[in-house]
Amino acid sequence: MLAYLLVRFVLAVPSAAPLFAKLLDLAVPRYRKIARENLTQAGYIDPEPVIDGVFRSIARLIAAFARFPSMNRENMQRWIGYEGLENFTAAMARGKGVLVATAHLGNWELSAFAHAYMTGPMNIVVRPLDNPRIDAFVEQRRARSGNPIIRKKEAARAIFKALHAGESVGILIDQNSSPEEGVFIDFFGRKACANAAFVKFAHRTGAAVVPGFALWHEAEQRYAIHFYPEVPMTGDVQADTQAVHAVLERVIREYPDQWLWIHRRWKTQPAKEA
Repeated sequence: MLAYLLVRFVLAVPSAAPLFAKLLDLAVPRYRKIARENLTQAGYIDPEPVIDGVFRSIARLIAAFARFPSMNRENMQRWIGYEGLENFTAAMARGKGVLVATAHLGNWELSAFAHAYMTGPMNIVVRPLDNPRIDAFVEQRRARSGNPIIRKKEAARAIFKALHAGESVGILIDQNSSPEEGVFIDFFGRKACANAAFVKFAHRTGAAVVPGFALWHEAEQRYAIHFYPEVPMTGDVQADTQAVHAVLERVIREYPDQWLWIHRRWKTQPAKEA
């Protein structure tokens, strides 16, 4: 109950988001420790400025999520725009559906929410939160702009149905996976286990794979949804998973302080290296 009330309070006062992000940094020091280890092993000599930026990015995400009820089709351009929308629309025009490869980069919550108002609904795959009351509240807010919600545990059938109908599906691809569900790829010069289901959906349906992320632009003081060129699928699970993550790595390197380095992305390692 306390956690639910805290979430309601934070989302009721968007201006409190930076304070909440700062408190999160101070109250859970292991997040900064994980981020420092990840960045150091990724080759960053001075990780602290990037980590500071990560928490600022979290604050922006929370503030935007708090403002979802006031956002609509008419005012959405105040918050976010597009770069590379033609990459998405060309892929959709083929009629076989589009798998949007996204990540915990920039503002993944605002990305799909805004896209529904500015272009059209996108099916979004989510993992239910552990707290049922918070989960119901967050899911209701996510769906305000018309996006169908696909829960991760029952995702496969719903994803296939959406793609066969020529719809788009947004999936977060950057989380650590188990060896049973994933393949090992090179990510920032290290082995990382990535879920293989994403490219298998593309192989089975012929859907286009288009990377897309809502990235913050400081000069404009707003986000832009960047859709990158379609990633061709070869039918090789290993190679195609690597190709999608190569794009993700390239974008993270361009916007390092907007990725969620506090996640233990490299937790699963090949058996001989574990």
